[in-house]
Amino acid sequence: MATIGVAIAIPEPHGAALQRFREDFGDPMACQIPAHITILPPTEVPEEDRARFEHHLQWVCAGFEPFEVHLRGTGTFRPVSPVVFIQLAAGIAQCEWLESAVRSGPVDRDLEFNYHPHVTVAHHLPDAALDRAFTELASYEVRFPVDAVHVYEHGGDGVWRPVTRFEFGLA
Repeated sequence: MATIGVAIAIPEPHGAALQRFREDFGDPMACQIPAHITILPPTEVPEEDRARFEHHLQWVCAGFEPFEVHLRGTGTFRPVSPVVFIQLAAGIAQCEWLESAVRSGPVDRDLEFNYHPHVTVAHHLPDAALDRAFTELASYEVRFPVDAVHVYEHGGDGVWRPVTRFEFGLA
């Protein structure tokens, strides 16, 4: 059994910058989770289902066109969940479609919350740290093209690593 996730990687130098912010806010997960936009949250997949899932993911991505993501400003899930994130100002509909298509495949995964594409910058921290993250990144803004998703695998050391890249539009 492997624990995997599917996500859009935040390209450099933006990904590293967002991870440094997350570290600076005191989030102990900053070094274990690369900056990303989740498409499929952590999901246990039996090894015998992995190839079928990746074939489905390849099929989904083959029919998908590249798009632009515009990250702008902060948001929070508080008081429901102690999370501060960077919001998507563009690319939301594409992420939602992608998430729905990926979850329609052979891996059954119910969601704890409704899907909301975002980039986490502070999670499970004291209120003062969450407030600081919310305020300090309120004017954060960047745009970048998205032409692929990655399958990430949760290692025994607790680190999430990209293991396979699936490009859009490759039939």
